[in-house]
Amino acid sequence: MELLIASAIGIMTAAGIYLVLRLRTFPVILGISLLTYAVNIFLFTSGRLVVGAPPVLRDDITTYTDPLPQALVLTAIVISFGMTAVVVMIGLGAFLGSDDDHVDDQPDRSDDAPEGTP
Repeated sequence: MELLIASAIGIMTAAGIYLVLRLRTFPVILGISLLTYAVNIFLFTSGRLVVGAPPVLRDDITTYTDPLPQALVLTAIVISFGMTAVVVMIGLGAFLGSDDDHVDDQPDRSDDAPEGTP
């Protein structure tokens, strides 16, 4: 189970970094979202992967899960939703202002254009 979760975190992190490095606005937003999901899963698994155990420590219970990562993940979900909304609005404003969604504000170069032309 730990190998599966660790692989999922690694794949989501790699895909998120790849998408963040793209030159368009929408893939960058998706990459940031994937990175946030990877961090959320990492925080959640730091409280141990135990099935059916309560998140409260009592005298008669020997197995429990740590409630702190669960609270951190709930807070991180709300923060990431707000951050995604802000980034979408910034990207939409940049698109409407320049009629292009390039991150570096450079237009696409066609393959048949000479080397010195934009």
